[in-house]
Amino acid sequence: MPIALLALTISAFAIGTTEFVIVGLLPTIAADLGVTLPSAGLLVSLYAMGVAVGAPVLTALTGKVPRKLLLLSLMVLFTAGNLLAWKAPGYESLIVARILTGLAHGVFFSIGSTIATSLVPKEKAASAIAIMFTGLTVALVTGVPLGTFIGQHFGWRETFLAVSALGLVAFIGSLLFVPKNIQHSKPASLLQQMQVLAQPRLLLVYAMTAVGYGGSFIAFTYLAPILERISGFSSSSVGLVMLVYGVSVAVGNIWGGKLADKRGPVSALKIIFLGLAAVLLALTFTAPNKWLVLLTVLLWGAVAFGNVAGLQVYVVQQAEHFTPRAVDVASGLNIAAFNLGIAGGAWGGGHIVDSLGLVHTGWIGALVVLGAFGLTALSGRLDRLNPRAVPAGPRAVRVAAH
Repeated sequence: MPIALLALTISAFAIGTTEFVIVGLLPTIAADLGVTLPSAGLLVSLYAMGVAVGAPVLTALTGKVPRKLLLLSLMVLFTAGNLLAWKAPGYESLIVARILTGLAHGVFFSIGSTIATSLVPKEKAASAIAIMFTGLTVALVTGVPLGTFIGQHFGWRETFLAVSALGLVAFIGSLLFVPKNIQHSKPASLLQQMQVLAQPRLLLVYAMTAVGYGGSFIAFTYLAPILERISGFSSSSVGLVMLVYGVSVAVGNIWGGKLADKRGPVSALKIIFLGLAAVLLALTFTAPNKWLVLLTVLLWGAVAFGNVAGLQVYVVQQAEHFTPRAVDVASGLNIAAFNLGIAGGAWGGGHIVDSLGLVHTGWIGALVVLGAFGLTALSGRLDRLNPRAVPAGPRAVRVAAH
């Protein structure tokens, strides 16, 4: 493995950590800054909006910038955003910090695959991408619980300082080892991306992604306060629960990919969405019991991101039929839909917490996920009415993480 690829993996690890670690720190941040939990939840929403905007828009606008220079600039922006979060004097400046890091996140994963494949022979391109994206999985398994532990014991600001240090390591690694002259094709223009969004069948898949993840994040955004205020866990134990969740996510990603290969994306997605809705509904009843809620979180992790493979495979299949010249664009826009779902779910969850209470995020999230199941069933029915639109049987496609 080239050392430069390791630098990219460290970057992915740092970015994945800073995206999700906020979930475990919401109660601490809300108390320290004197804001409500729904207001703190906006830190999740606005970060995701930064990713959703940064991925398509900034990637298109920076198409002529040399890849190494762009990569280094992104890591500077990422590190600066986390340093700003560390020193944020108040809630408003923390919001700015989250948006800045979200913008860096969106562009990094848009160009990361191109850079990774340029570092190895063509026959090893897929492996290079897979290695880089393991940074995200490792972040969920180790980075998020460790960051939550640091925040609970030393203060939430120190978590962002630690992530800034990771960003600095990734910057130095990229500066020293990533080649200067990385060949790249010009990214899709905003006009080309808008043409993809004009296809109703692709919009349907994006709706499946956004609604499915939106339903999950209605509750997941407020997992830490649910665990503390309803389940009775101490704040210092939340990091351990996040570790359980992260390990389960890693297993669920593998299981979800195999299920999509075996049954085809639509069938796999219907199973996973139904499972996710069942877990979220169960959360409403298991939240008051420590052991039952721990089991629920374990099952939740197994299905929470298990649909990534199916959704990415499916959007590629649809794009190959409806927009064959813009398959990569269609796949990238699905990542934007993922983050729009996170943003909407966290925002909606805040309103539910404010008006009904924490425990109601579970069953309402379940209803939203059932909406994603309905959209998936509708899309499958449209496929059967037009069987030439999608290849018969399951098809394995390389899947990029969000």
